[in-house]
Amino acid sequence: MIKFMILFRSPEDAERFENIYQDFLALVERMPDILRRQVVHVTGSPQGAPEIYRILELYFESTDTQTEALMSDAGQEAGKELHRLPSDSFQLLFADVYEEAGGSTPQPAADEEGDAADADAAAESETVSDTVSPSSAD
Repeated sequence: MIKFMILFRSPEDAERFENIYQDFLALVERMPDILRRQVVHVTGSPQGAPEIYRILELYFESTDTQTEALMSDAGQEAGKELHRLPSDSFQLLFADVYEEAGGSTPQPAADEEGDAADADAAAESETVSDTVSPSSAD
């Protein structure tokens, strides 16, 4: 499973943000092949005032369906609406989603120039615990 996330930083003008966000969200809801949509409203942090205000997560079966959704007419309209916000007020992220059944999350593969010890540790981690798998394999 693949996830597209948008992290929204705390807005200077919350009312303006909410107006644009609601219009944006209405367009997102028209995008094809979204398996799940999750909105997280950040209420605080043990480290003081949080930088992040809201997180929107869109789940897709695969990278291909995610790309098709983002490139669809509705996806393009949503992108235009999103860019009514200041460019430094949000961050876009793509992520693989893993379902954990205990154990440890697989380590990313080491770069070709990376530390061999890191690659060995990652391989050992994957060998010791095979309880984590990408959601699409379920």
